[in-house]
Amino acid sequence: MDPVVILILVAAIVVVFLAAATVRIVPQARRYNIERFGRYRRTLQPGLNFVLPVADRVNTKLDVREQVYSSDPKPVITEDNLVVNIDTVLYYQITDPRAAAYEVADYLHAIDQLTVTTLRNVIGSMDLEGTLTSREEINARLRAVLDDATGKWGIRVNRVEIKAIDPPNTIKEAMEKQMRAERDKRAAILHAEGERQAKILTAEGTKQKDILEAQGTQQAMILRADGESKAVELVFQSVHRNNADAKVLAYKYLETLPHLAQSDNNTFWVIPGELTEAIRTVTGAFGDRSAGTGLPPAAQREDATDADASDKDHVGAPEVEANSTLALDAVAAADEAAKQAAVAVSDAKAEAEAAGEARLPGRPSASDT
Repeated sequence: MDPVVILILVAAIVVVFLAAATVRIVPQARRYNIERFGRYRRTLQPGLNFVLPVADRVNTKLDVREQVYSSDPKPVITEDNLVVNIDTVLYYQITDPRAAAYEVADYLHAIDQLTVTTLRNVIGSMDLEGTLTSREEINARLRAVLDDATGKWGIRVNRVEIKAIDPPNTIKEAMEKQMRAERDKRAAILHAEGERQAKILTAEGTKQKDILEAQGTQQAMILRADGESKAVELVFQSVHRNNADAKVLAYKYLETLPHLAQSDNNTFWVIPGELTEAIRTVTGAFGDRSAGTGLPPAAQREDATDADASDKDHVGAPEVEANSTLALDAVAAADEAAKQAAVAVSDAKAEAEAAGEARLPGRPSASDT
């Protein structure tokens, strides 16, 4: 082969190698630290970059996106001497690639150890109850310590979260029993409160029911009394408007007497003392009693006196019970009273006719004889 051709090929290979060594393409969100002869020179930014071949080399390649680091469970002793295992999650981001590469040898291991020591300091001043209920406070204190320590390493800690807090099994069992007791207590309280509310509502409902029933009964009695009052008033006005005399009223009184004994609940029946007075009034409707009897006025007054005495005896007569041997049956008593009234009316008619015949011309009256 021609030596010239070989020389050309070697020169081409050298040029290609030098070009490849000169050009550096950095991806997005990446940073390359360049060293020239073993000394930090610069940090390459994303895109196309040129370096000196052989003299410059890439030392570290760093990712500047936010990273997530989850540590293993670490045993921590609380203030009340209980050992708990705590898992943490760390969110960090590289802000200075040069410091992250040259200020600390292994920033992840350094952050992990710093997290453990800070946790032990923070949890050591709290009891178990405070540890379980103060996660936000622990996170804030961890972040403050880590952010202050990692600032010179070119790392910013965005968030620190406690993933899990695992107390011993005996403590877990005791906590479960306590939680179960608390739930039973709340359930009993809620049940008692529910029964109390139910009784209160039932009492309120019964009260409202009694009040409404009483109001309804009151309104019904008022309306019934009002109706009876209006009915009595209408009857009274009708009687006075038609100018009914005592004779009509006495006759209606006699018609009402048989209805007194028609009820099945009557155990005794009283014959009113006004019966003779009503019969006398009806009898007087058919003629003059003094003319019919033919008695002188003095005899009539004596007869009236005897009748009044008889009426008083009837009025003052004691009530006769239905089960005694002298009592009459209620219905029979009513029939007997009606028969007596009818006989009295017939006698009154006969006396009226006799009085009329005595007044005819040509016939002497009883006074003339």
